[in-house]
Amino acid sequence: MLNVDALTLHYGQSQILNGVNLAAQPGQVTALMGTNGVGKTSLLKAIAGRHPYSGGRLSLEGADLNHPSAVQAARAGVAYVPQGREVFPLMTVTENLETGFACLPQGDRKIPDRIYQLFPVLKQMAERRGGDLSGGQQQQLAIARALITRPKVLLLDEPTEGIQPNIIKQIGEVIALLRDQGDLSILLVEQNFDFAFGLADRFFVMNRGEIRFSASRAEVTRAVLLEQVSI
Repeated sequence: MLNVDALTLHYGQSQILNGVNLAAQPGQVTALMGTNGVGKTSLLKAIAGRHPYSGGRLSLEGADLNHPSAVQAARAGVAYVPQGREVFPLMTVTENLETGFACLPQGDRKIPDRIYQLFPVLKQMAERRGGDLSGGQQQQLAIARALITRPKVLLLDEPTEGIQPNIIKQIGEVIALLRDQGDLSILLVEQNFDFAFGLADRFFVMNRGEIRFSASRAEVTRAVLLEQVSI
């Protein structure tokens, strides 16, 4: 579904990504792992059109994304849930969800019932402002807002960061449900090793802007993967 080929990215004169190759298949969770500062978030931003990449190729279902803007990436089917969630604090939960309509045709601009089935708390708090929600509730809102766009690829950047354990469990269950529906590629960046290891079907480990290790779940043990992530 999503293919990243020899991608490079710079911030000014500093090269952050150095020829990254990665694929994320539909019906799978692909975990992108590594220590802080190795380029994981930069890669997600490049895929989502939030930061221009310098070279290489991004493609979705075989079609070249060709240096997309954020709007172009979203319309092509890439949904991004950023680290820090970025909900609109003064807008209600419903209004936050409706911002996902921007890249949809007029006839598709409605909140599906499935959103509230996945995240019942959002229906209960529909008129509450985004800034008044807890961190875990904001994370659920950010994921739901991304799903409103009917994506083909869902990019999740640190979805468990700063969230209480019971909400982490709920988010893990939602990710598993989305994976099992079979038509969505999920690319997960996560520092919570056990959370990522419990969900992912394939693992990529980054170090200094490059993919240094990759394996499917069947090819790697927890101990070996933990060693690779820690290098």
